[in-house]
Amino acid sequence: MMIESMGPPVRSTTLETARLVMTPVSLTDLPDVAALWREPDVYRHIGGRPFSEEDCWNRLLRDVGHWVTLGYGLWTVRMKATGTYAGVAGFADFRREMSPSFGDAPEGGWVMAPWTQRQGLASEAVGAALDWVEAVLDPPRTVCMIAPDNQPSLRLADRFGYAPYAATQYKGSEVILLERPRGGG
Repeated sequence: MMIESMGPPVRSTTLETARLVMTPVSLTDLPDVAALWREPDVYRHIGGRPFSEEDCWNRLLRDVGHWVTLGYGLWTVRMKATGTYAGVAGFADFRREMSPSFGDAPEGGWVMAPWTQRQGLASEAVGAALDWVEAVLDPPRTVCMIAPDNQPSLRLADRFGYAPYAATQYKGSEVILLERPRGGG
């Protein structure tokens, strides 16, 4: 029996850069996802506490579900040479309840392991994801949300042409909303 996805057909979704292989998040990524979300340098900017196994499982199901229902989502980022898990990067529709709303703009997100910092790996991953989403979805703009004290992510967003357009609260935390017109900023 064949089961069809509810969303659009999945397009060519494996991305490769000079140092990375990016594949859609899958259930086999759970141990790596759980380890990532126990890292203080990761969760301090997102939620402020380590994620439980349940939290990681739900996050993983959400990420897998994006690919199944929408045909796009977050990629698992691994080192090409070793297969070592480096994090996630990509675009999603989280339908965040906040004001102002992101509307239907794809929301960029990236969470990279602390060991990847200052090596340009996040830039490689985000650049590949951005190229793909613009080529495949062709949105007029993409958006992202970053905590004001997350300077590495703010610098990365700026590098790709994301500009702040609002400061707001999301689930009780201050966040900066940024946008990037198609093709850069």
